Amino acid sequence: MKKIPIFIIAAFTMAISQAQNTTDGLRYSTEQNIGTARFTALSGAMGALGSDFSAINVNPAGGAVFLNSNLMFSASLFDVENKANYFNNSEKSFSDDVAINQLGGVFVINNSNEESAFKKFTIGLNYNTTKSFDNELYIAGTGNNSIGNFFLEQAQGIPLNLLETNGNESISSKYSYLGGLNLPGAQNAFLGYQGFLFDPVDPNDPSNTAYISNIADGSFKQEYAYLSQGYNSKFSINLATQITDNYFLGININTHTLDFDQSSFLLETNSNPGSTVNRVGFENNLSVTGAGISAQIGAIAKLANNFRLGLSFDSPTWYQISEETTQYLESRRVFEGQSIYQEVDPRIINVYEDYTLRTPAKVTASAAYIFGQKGLISFDYSYKDYSAIKFSEINDSYSSFFNDLNNTLNNTLKGASALKAGAEYRINQLSLRGGFHYEESPYKNTEIVGDLTGFSLGAGYNFGRVTCDLAYSRSEQERNQKLYSVGLTDVAKINSIYSNFVVSLGFNF
Repeated sequence: MKKIPIFIIAAFTMAISQAQNTTDGLRYSTEQNIGTARFTALSGAMGALGSDFSAINVNPAGGAVFLNSNLMFSASLFDVENKANYFNNSEKSFSDDVAINQLGGVFVINNSNEESAFKKFTIGLNYNTTKSFDNELYIAGTGNNSIGNFFLEQAQGIPLNLLETNGNESISSKYSYLGGLNLPGAQNAFLGYQGFLFDPVDPNDPSNTAYISNIADGSFKQEYAYLSQGYNSKFSINLATQITDNYFLGININTHTLDFDQSSFLLETNSNPGSTVNRVGFENNLSVTGAGISAQIGAIAKLANNFRLGLSFDSPTWYQISEETTQYLESRRVFEGQSIYQEVDPRIINVYEDYTLRTPAKVTASAAYIFGQKGLISFDYSYKDYSAIKFSEINDSYSSFFNDLNNTLNNTLKGASALKAGAEYRINQLSLRGGFHYEESPYKNTEIVGDLTGFSLGAGYNFGRVTCDLAYSRSEQERNQKLYSVGLTDVAKINSIYSNFVVSLGFNF
């Protein structure tokens, strides 16, 4: 796909490269247990219950279960704790995000015609954060594989004259030029060569395509820091109706907003005999914005006074996404007995041509049993085929890369089930809640990313026209994370704990 490297202090040039991978597709295709406090406390198992703004996001028919017009907003504290084990060294990192994660209103129109089968119509608007991207990760340990191999592998096969600056060429102009060539990894190779991480086998041959590392084998102390922030949100227009006393139908038209920023920095040092380079720092930054659209349809049926079933279908979400990247390299080498610090900073923003992403569709089946005024139990089962994630170009100029990526997604990912269960017990105006949720890994190889499991707790009090609810949700998941896709492919084992605290205020009219 195309990208436009922009000189931070200069003008535009055109370029071609690729940046997307499996992780990107999953990042925008998965959701978290975030919503109203009641929804969160029941672990999201509300597809057959309705009468909740986040429940509408599961099954649009839930809008017609509201008895009165209602406004609600929710605030959350989202916390992530990561424990990383890398070459038997363990490190912990934490991140927090406070936000208004839900805001909605529903207007109930009761039908006064008693002979009509349509008893009620509802119109709802709801904003919901479906995923927080705020995260921090710190990995440290001493391994036997160098970041130099990341640059060396990508340099092999690239002519030397493309990695050198000639005449009046600057680091920025050559880096920009390489971005315009259909040579994956050329910009990384250029950074490594300009940082003296490797040398050509034949330095006198401009067409030389073989290189040797200036970093000798041995042990390498590495520190890797990752920081991300942003959100994926959904704004829904909900239309629902109640037919007789037993059936509810609804649809949602949704717009989605993506805002994601990530930064990673690896610092490596070594004291290996024969190494002319003993320190390397490598920074990568990514900024993503996007907008999407999707639709949902759902139904709820009362099969008995106390028993309900729900069924809903979520269409794929179609996103149009924009990306920007920047890179920076620093190194320290020994030359003629002197320690020399080298900084390779292109000072260029690579602006990629927009592309489209289609996330998988989802089917959800729900059931709930209501014990009169005393409480309820509810269950949701959903299925989503992550191998159906599809990247595509807006024009047809660069379809080869996306075809290969989509084949990789199809071979790597699979359909995954999710099971959610919740229970509520009422004592007069006080409600006590709890839930459990389980989601299968989207990967065929679950050692890459494991299953996610969690529980939730909460309470609410009904003051009449005002309701106040609190909830806590905790989820845990393990994964094996490669530091880089080539060269330095050593794996860190990550255990992540996601905690979500939510408070909601509702107003009935």
